[in-house]
Amino acid sequence: MKEKYILTASQEDYLKQIYVLGMKQEEVRVTDVAKQLGLSKPSVNRAINTLREGEFLVHEHYGTLHLTPKGEKAANNIYESYKVIRRFLIEVLEVEEEVADKEADLMEHNISKSTKKKWKKYMKKERKNKNK
Repeated sequence: MKEKYILTASQEDYLKQIYVLGMKQEEVRVTDVAKQLGLSKPSVNRAINTLREGEFLVHEHYGTLHLTPKGEKAANNIYESYKVIRRFLIEVLEVEEEVADKEADLMEHNISKSTKKKWKKYMKKERKNKNK
């Protein structure tokens, strides 16, 4: 039986970035991730190799990056947390978008599934109340 792999916040950032870039463009390369995160290609390559070893993505040398089903699931979960937190910061707390982006990036790593579920429920209820 395989050990459960626990992602670091940094690894989650890479997965989320690959996921988001994949929604916007057909191919995602190390250069794209490095540019978006403001990091060097060697730094990104080291992280990519670790994520590949953890079976979160497939990357052929100098090729495109592809999330595995495991990587897709993890990235989607991270991105979902980010969106819920960001929306709450902007809509409920009226935090400026740029600040909300940065803070949601920091907070997304430390939210449990049950808290995220309750947060989403709250946001849905809040929207219904606003639309009355």
